[in-house]
Amino acid sequence: MEDLKIGILGTGAIAATLADTMNRMSGVKLYGAASRSLEKAKAFAERFGIDHAYGSYEELAADPEIELVYIATPHSEHYKNAVLCLEHGKHVLCEKAFAVNAAQAKEMIALAEEKKLLITEAMWVRYMPMAKTLREVLDSGIIGEPMTLTASLCYLIDGIQRLVDPNLAGGALLDVGIYTIAFASLVFGDEITSITSTVIKTETGVDSQNSMTFCYPGGKMAVLNSSIHVLSDRRGIIYGTKGYIEVENINNFESIRVFDENRRLKEAYTRPEQISGYEYQIEASRKAIRENRLECPEMPHHVTIRMMETMDALREQWGIRYPFE
Repeated sequence: MEDLKIGILGTGAIAATLADTMNRMSGVKLYGAASRSLEKAKAFAERFGIDHAYGSYEELAADPEIELVYIATPHSEHYKNAVLCLEHGKHVLCEKAFAVNAAQAKEMIALAEEKKLLITEAMWVRYMPMAKTLREVLDSGIIGEPMTLTASLCYLIDGIQRLVDPNLAGGALLDVGIYTIAFASLVFGDEITSITSTVIKTETGVDSQNSMTFCYPGGKMAVLNSSIHVLSDRRGIIYGTKGYIEVENINNFESIRVFDENRRLKEAYTRPEQISGYEYQIEASRKAIRENRLECPEMPHHVTIRMMETMDALREQWGIRYPFE
């Protein structure tokens, strides 16, 4: 079977990691890259040995050779970029946050389904082997019934202009807070019965730091926080009735450690060797396309929509609405 030909929209840091990753994978070919500047696109293509460079996103979308487009632009642009690609008959792997709000997400998915095309969110941790390992450990019952979860993801990134710009859907929530929500979703699912939260805003009016508490059926609770202003340990802890689990780095699980009722280490799992971690979502997309699927089972559409609805509800509590909404 021929390699899947992939194009990248955007030439920033994530796009660079993706390009290097794809160049080291089998089954896919990085066919082209697009920027809003032909000069930037050519420089990116030369750097990564890509044969085709495009000075506009429209040119890449119109190339009949490209089968899948990875959207690596700011999330404020994901909706219009995805619609452009879908209208040109391209499958789409879209960087998180999938969209700015649930309404956009639903429209993107509906269009993909109408066109019989794959669209999936690049929530990379959901595609990784360690996500499956965590589910297997939880399902084994080794910590009893998981009842409480805490997760923190904070980076010193408030100096990045797009993250404090409301016109680009800036703020901690859509950039890093989404990973804490994804972690809670992986453990407890998506049936949230109540949400309470607190926020500290930047001078520009987006969230700089936030604290979120989700309650679930059966008395389960997730306590999450994220920030673009401080540094955290990136750790997730799942507390059960017979022990607890520590996950090192919820943004790319490095290890999973299981402790018993006496806080003694019982089991430990280490992340397998990887190229960058992005290879799993790319391979999952390739496999889904070859199997004529419209979504990846690792990140179903209903999970993407529910997470967007959750973030909409949080922003409503905080009084944060982007100028273009």
